[in-house]
Amino acid sequence: MAVLIIAEKPNAAEKIAFALGNPKKHGKKAVWFELERNGERVYVVPSVGHIFSLKQKGKGWNYPTFETEWVPSFSASKSSAFTEAYYTNLEKIAKRCDRVVIATDFDTEGSVIGFNILRFICGRDDAKRMRFSTLTADELREAYENAGPLDVPQIEAGLARHELDWLWGINASRALTKAVNVGGKGFTVMSTGRVQGPALKLLVDRECEIRAFAAEPFWQLEADAETADGILTTYYEKDKIWDKPEAVRIKESCGDNARVVALQKRQYEQAPPVPFDLTSLQIEAHGVFGFSPSATLELAQTLYEQGLISYPRTSSQKLPEKLGLGKILSALAESTIYKKLVASLPRPLVPNEGKKSDAAHPAIHPTGEKPAALTQQQRKLYDLIVRRFLATFARASTRETVRAMFDINGFTFAAEGSRTTDAQWIEIYKYANFKDVTLPELRKGQMLVVKEVRLLDKETQPPKRYTEAALVRELEKRNLGTKSTRAEIIKTLYQRSYIKDKSIVVTDLGIGVVDALEKYAPTILSEEMTRRFEGGMEAITEGKNTKEKIIEDAKNALGTILTVFKNNEEKIGAELETTLIETRRRAATVGPCPKCGANLRVITAKASKKRFIGCTGYPACATAYPLPQFGLVKTGAEKCKTCGLPIVLIISKGKRPWKLCIDPKCPSKAEWGKKKTEESKA
Repeated sequence: MAVLIIAEKPNAAEKIAFALGNPKKHGKKAVWFELERNGERVYVVPSVGHIFSLKQKGKGWNYPTFETEWVPSFSASKSSAFTEAYYTNLEKIAKRCDRVVIATDFDTEGSVIGFNILRFICGRDDAKRMRFSTLTADELREAYENAGPLDVPQIEAGLARHELDWLWGINASRALTKAVNVGGKGFTVMSTGRVQGPALKLLVDRECEIRAFAAEPFWQLEADAETADGILTTYYEKDKIWDKPEAVRIKESCGDNARVVALQKRQYEQAPPVPFDLTSLQIEAHGVFGFSPSATLELAQTLYEQGLISYPRTSSQKLPEKLGLGKILSALAESTIYKKLVASLPRPLVPNEGKKSDAAHPAIHPTGEKPAALTQQQRKLYDLIVRRFLATFARASTRETVRAMFDINGFTFAAEGSRTTDAQWIEIYKYANFKDVTLPELRKGQMLVVKEVRLLDKETQPPKRYTEAALVRELEKRNLGTKSTRAEIIKTLYQRSYIKDKSIVVTDLGIGVVDALEKYAPTILSEEMTRRFEGGMEAITEGKNTKEKIIEDAKNALGTILTVFKNNEEKIGAELETTLIETRRRAATVGPCPKCGANLRVITAKASKKRFIGCTGYPACATAYPLPQFGLVKTGAEKCKTCGLPIVLIISKGKRPWKLCIDPKCPSKAEWGKKKTEESKA
């Protein structure tokens, strides 16, 4: 008897193999594991995420296209060639095995990965399903021994989501791309989709609010009063004065003395935070460390694969007792960093949980496993997760607010302070953002000397721009996308040059796309339509709907939308043409030429098809710099600190973005190479 265990990634396969026994490792780049367990030969063979992709049946680049098929990823895209070795391993070993156990991540994506391997490589539809939330040895052994039936509703929902997103994304993106390229003035790939469209519309609406905002002037008054502890700044109780003469009159009427007329003190308990779900982790990591939501998810995934934290793609804020919370805390107490913090927690151990739950996984929490070598960013995120976890068990903190009221010649001014009087969980969770403002000792009736009264010119401010973290929160609030896809959607909007900057600004191209779609195909931007299909997929997991019905509904809706779109292709292209030309020009401009001052641009040679950076002053100026022949080149305003020349960003699938000084002889490159060599040796 032999059993094949299908893991989602190589790191997970290794964890599973060593949890079950003493495995032998095979392969170099594409590894797999073999062991004996209870008289049975066990093969643990990883995938590398999705090794099957949806593809259009037949040829052609038209729309609408509704016929799809699953194919090996390496046959569909050159960028997925690395998946072939993993496919071959699974195909070879599946032939040796009598049983199959799927041990991919227990979510819709993991279920689709495992099921596609089961049906297309193993040639069967029966298997056992391991369910686990951490890659710790104990949990993996328990999951293997108690493997249950396939999670069919979750598989069906996952397959429906993939097909729905493919149908919507491919057809809408092809329609938009064909429209903007109908004039033949260069080729530009455009994209939109079931969630991408409404997300961009949301941002454009905010951008339009900001651009249309008309600031209104108002005035505020501040008075500095002298106390035994120094100057205390108070403010006029009417926050905004809309009439300047009135503001001037009040300022000139203020006397030289301020009398304390009221002191209001209030103490309250500040409850401990709730555990992290993925969205709250992304928001907190952005606020504390400046990590983008996609970077946070990537870092959390590496910590999960190292067995240090639980599965991060969760919407739960619950820590059930069955996790062995006491055992985790005891393990964390072995660390010198967390020992005292664990000891300070009250007994019995009861976490402060949030309202959100997830049927598949608990809240994000540390496993208690000891970290080995972590990068600086991984260590930061790990510490954030551990301290948040510990803080949920701590006692409530006590905070105090003080509001002092002053009479200055019949006008009421105020000053406010707040402070923590008993830290408790705040001391554990050092990332808590509470600012203490302490007022001096005051007593009712006390007279203070007014040193200065200031009139402040102010104006109303436009709505705030979204940050990536704020946008993730808003998308969740509106039920657009999933916890796993929201960060990737935002990343795509940046890559398509629809948005820019950390404080998100919608580009003219992004606004143009939404304007055109609103005019000719508004349903593509409809939040209601997107939520309807999200609800349909949730109903599949609950057994209240079917994949076939959802897909049929999508085809009918798309058919109507795309017919209208096709009839207006030329009009849409004409509306976007000017914006596109300017966007292409800006995207290709690198910066000023250091020799003649003309623009440096990204150029593709007609003969060799190779790209490089060249001067627009050619042939008078022949300044040129080489570029890598892979990845997407993004230009910007950043300059090299060593030589002062422009820096470009190389974005390549599956790799971290790479900042590159355009001068191949820049000393910074030698320093960078030396640093990488030293890190490698270490």
